Amino acid sequence: MNKFKKIFQMMYSRNFIITLVAVATLVSIVQIQQIFALPQHTMARRSTFFDIECKGVYNKSIFFRLDRVCDDCYSLFREPQLHTLCKDNCFTNEYFDGCVEALLLQEELHKFDKWRNVLGKKRK
Repeated sequence: MNKFKKIFQMMYSRNFIITLVAVATLVSIVQIQQIFALPQHTMARRSTFFDIECKGVYNKSIFFRLDRVCDDCYSLFREPQLHTLCKDNCFTNEYFDGCVEALLLQEELHKFDKWRNVLGKKRK
């Protein structure tokens, strides 16, 4: 019986070590992918800046805040077209204004107007 117990313990410890090494390797791979994905993500956001016809200064902080309004609006209504329409014409459109209203952010509309102006479009 002791012989089986020792064999079981050896197999258990070997399997445990193999599992531990496999998990550590997977964690390392995921971390490496995240490190290399960050610049691509930033470039994707920056290309979106130009795709939605922003012709002003790219300010990452401002862009992300306005983009967040559209993201939150999409989360609220779950309408895929709304997400794109909200960003159209550098956030200067009736869909963005409607999202601001739906999200109860009207008090911040003046601030959003300033930010849209920085990005390159004035409110019509």
